[in-house]
Amino acid sequence: MTDVYTLPDDLPVPEDDGAADHLPGTVMPSLVLESSQGPVDVADFTVLYVYPRTGRPGEPSLPGWDAFPGARGCTPQSCAFRDHAAELDELDATVAGLSAQTFEDQVEFAARNHMPYPVIADPELRLRDALRLPTFEIAGHTLYKRLALVVRGGRIAHVFYPVFPPDRNAADVVAWLTANPLG
Repeated sequence: MTDVYTLPDDLPVPEDDGAADHLPGTVMPSLVLESSQGPVDVADFTVLYVYPRTGRPGEPSLPGWDAFPGARGCTPQSCAFRDHAAELDELDATVAGLSAQTFEDQVEFAARNHMPYPVIADPELRLRDALRLPTFEIAGHTLYKRLALVVRGGRIAHVFYPVFPPDRNAADVVAWLTANPLG
């Protein structure tokens, strides 16, 4: 079994394939989805980090998961945003995480890891369709590629893509917001 909280030293690095180049300046759509904290509108957040899928302790990952660049690291990425919640709050950032996982998976993950912000379920990939977000196929699943969006004035102001290493994404967002305040 794989430890979902620890990243291996030989984690493959994702390459920038240009699949998020169109996002800066794009209007963030109003899209209400279920989350661990009830229905939320993705347009209400200033930081939305998007990830493929989190793991559950004791359950095997999808076949080929660790070898696919950018797949592994969703739990460390999410826990890093949790651990930086106070700093993000001081920067007036409203944060949410989103994946293609089911509502039940998101609620379980948020409870187990004490997520202070909504963890959004988008199994129908509605945000992908609205923003043309990058996805990938693995073991019969279509999943989001990892990225983080910073939204200002209803438009995407900055995109972190590709995200690597995933456990540093929250610190990178904090650094960017410190240099580029939302207010």
